[in-house]
Amino acid sequence: MDQQVLQAIAIPFLGTVLGAGCVFVMGEALPEAVRRALTGFAAGVMTAASVWSLLIPAMDHAAALGRWAFFPAAAGFWLGIGGMLALDRLVPHLHQDGGGPEGPRSPLGRTALLVLAVTVHNIPEGMAVGVVLAGWLSGEGAVTAAGALALSLGIAMQNFPEGAVISMPLRAEGLGRGDAFLYGVLSGVVEPIAAALTLLAAGLVLPALPYLLSFAAGAMLYVVAEELIPETSAGPHSNLGTLFFAAGFSLMMVLDVALG
Repeated sequence: MDQQVLQAIAIPFLGTVLGAGCVFVMGEALPEAVRRALTGFAAGVMTAASVWSLLIPAMDHAAALGRWAFFPAAAGFWLGIGGMLALDRLVPHLHQDGGGPEGPRSPLGRTALLVLAVTVHNIPEGMAVGVVLAGWLSGEGAVTAAGALALSLGIAMQNFPEGAVISMPLRAEGLGRGDAFLYGVLSGVVEPIAAALTLLAAGLVLPALPYLLSFAAGAMLYVVAEELIPETSAGPHSNLGTLFFAAGFSLMMVLDVALG
């Protein structure tokens, strides 16, 4: 892999590391308003990235199908939804505001289950980076180097609050700052791994690239709808999450169009 590819894979993980590092410079508890704003921002970034960086390029790659160019995007999208639904059912995990554990019964403690939840939901983000890089390396023109960089930067932006949202609550529950930081970092390790594996797989099956692009979009939007949006509206009514969703969406849209 050349240096540009390695940088694009590493940038989102760096966002997680920096976000988890907030545990060293902030108080022990993340204020509810801040958590809601960060979650809404992350949801907005992921939604815009799914449309401009994944679904639209998927249809561009399938342009030779004419009026059926939508088919790979629609089919891959639903495969992504189904894949994340299966992971949610098969992997034990616990959401921040989800009450009891979800998935199969497990002897794992609360901390491990929280980290597993974030880890599972980081997989589609890594896949998105990998498949967009594959689209750029294919040379077909639907994805540019600048577009791939825009997606990496966008996911890094939404990973920053995600890292903070996992490390800060763990600190508030009594973990040391170092341990809370480590768990926050570990939750993001799966992203560069998923990106590299997806890049290698897509390189072997380039005709399936439109399906892979839309698969990543479906998986990301599943996370947005199943976890992030409900978290922004949990508790007393507030428009803060909605406003930051709009901010994240518009920023990622501008970033993708300006750089792509």
